[in-house]
Amino acid sequence: MKAVLYQVDAFADLVFEGNPAAIVPLSAWPSDDVMQAVAAENNLAETAFFAPEGEGYRLRWFTPAVEVDLCGHATLASAHVLFAHLEYAKPEIHFETRSGTLVVTREGDRLSMNFPAARPKPYPAPEAIAEALGGKARVWLKTSNLMAVFDTAEEVVDLTPDFPALGRLLTPLNAGLIATAPGSGGIDFVSRFFAPSHGIDEDPVTGSAHCTSVPYWARKLGKADLVARQVSKRGGTLWCTDAGERVILRGRCADYMKAEISF
Repeated sequence: MKAVLYQVDAFADLVFEGNPAAIVPLSAWPSDDVMQAVAAENNLAETAFFAPEGEGYRLRWFTPAVEVDLCGHATLASAHVLFAHLEYAKPEIHFETRSGTLVVTREGDRLSMNFPAARPKPYPAPEAIAEALGGKARVWLKTSNLMAVFDTAEEVVDLTPDFPALGRLLTPLNAGLIATAPGSGGIDFVSRFFAPSHGIDEDPVTGSAHCTSVPYWARKLGKADLVARQVSKRGGTLWCTDAGERVILRGRCADYMKAEISF
């Protein structure tokens, strides 16, 4: 079987920014083992596969190690492939996923994603995880992921986690870890995202993590519309809205590669 693969930098204005994702449009589904093997071969944070279903598409996401329930940047990249390369003409795309129906809409030169909100709740400070993270968070919270809130963006930028230890500690929780702090200069908040238990030490830009961080910062800052910056080495910007039970995440994409794969 052959398929076209697009590699797209999501939440990026230019290549080499944002978060790279491999996108594979399909007309028929291969086995789960094959999709997992393709994702491992690509060795990117996410490989997404989509195929027509109903009025929209079925969308699935794989890290090099596992299939995941939600991935923001690969959803944004999948919509970009449809709009920019596959001549999708409607203003919005409906993706059926393990997290329900996700809608992506064109908004000028940005794409807008409508995701379920995940409002974090207080969590007892996990001393071993905090030590492995390598910083002193002021607040700990949890949804499906842990979130550590710091006082300054510099503290988040300067984190140097012990990834083997962090992976061992997060695996029983089946969780990733968001580190976040207030921003400045037009950026409302910054973050980094670590998921060594899912095969990703640090994810460059993580849409799904903002389903947790946006509701937190919207309440903290008293505003619904927020500009977020993920301060990984590659970096990426998201324009976000807290919409109650939903979170709106907006970003741009840059094309890096188009290839044919065989499996």
